[in-house]
Amino acid sequence: MANILVIADIKDGVLKSSTAELLSKAKQLGAKTAVVAIGSNIESLTKELAAAGSDTQYIADDPSLALFSAGPYAACVVEAAKAFEATMIWFGFSETGKTVAPRVAVQLNAACATEITDVTLGEQIQVVRPAIAGKVIQRIKVNTQILVAVVRAGAFEATADISGTENAVKLSIPAADLRAVIKEILSDASGDIDLADADIVISVGRGAKDQAGIDLVKGLANDLGAGFGSSRAMVDGGFMAHNKQVGQTGKIVAPSLYMAMGISGAIQHLAGMTGSKTILAVNKDPEAPIFNVADYGIVGDLFEVVPILQEEIKKIRG
Repeated sequence: MANILVIADIKDGVLKSSTAELLSKAKQLGAKTAVVAIGSNIESLTKELAAAGSDTQYIADDPSLALFSAGPYAACVVEAAKAFEATMIWFGFSETGKTVAPRVAVQLNAACATEITDVTLGEQIQVVRPAIAGKVIQRIKVNTQILVAVVRAGAFEATADISGTENAVKLSIPAADLRAVIKEILSDASGDIDLADADIVISVGRGAKDQAGIDLVKGLANDLGAGFGSSRAMVDGGFMAHNKQVGQTGKIVAPSLYMAMGISGAIQHLAGMTGSKTILAVNKDPEAPIFNVADYGIVGDLFEVVPILQEEIKKIRG
């Protein structure tokens, strides 16, 4: 039986949905499950971590862990992995996970795979992951006893009937990393919804033309309470910040609804959003590649389509 250790994704004291998604997949594989929670004032999350599907909760709770630092975080994961005798350690798709996973793999002499979308068990662990901007799908056999993996956003789904057992274990608090000291973390001051957390994401592309077009689409995002993203073209043009970019060199998102407004659908952009459950595309070019992946398409100028969508939303909301 596999022992799968999931690293809890906690932001501002709140457990993100990706943790339950990973634990649900581990349970479906018939594995023993445990979770590592790292931070400050997080012991209260123990019941929630158990309810999400973990049978053991390794907790590293200390004021020194309030700000992310790769060295101490990796030390906590390694300690938990050894105590649990983990055969797999799964990180959610986040900056934290992508930073810590290689450190953990080195310390455990383990294989490390990123952006995995599926796992199968047998004589050897096998993982599936996209490569070359999603042009090919790789199936990889793992030749080590332990696998450290970063799971692609939206690859697994949380199951309502999954639950675990409350069994909290305190981890020792690691020494500070004196080679790199985190003094503060500056958050996005725009107040916009984080793309990784948003259930609906609306992204704007070259078809918006200028700031007026961006503002028009942003109004639709506000109406729906959606995250507001961008193609690379609008970032390169100086209209949108890089942290709003969706794509191979930006953020990977997998919301319930993704709306691509004036985006042609270059493969680099598709690599960041094809995991979305439903995709709606608006583009005046009927041959735009975005329509090949869209569940619903509207051929038209976004300057005409967006106001119509806003009116329909108002009618629905009564």
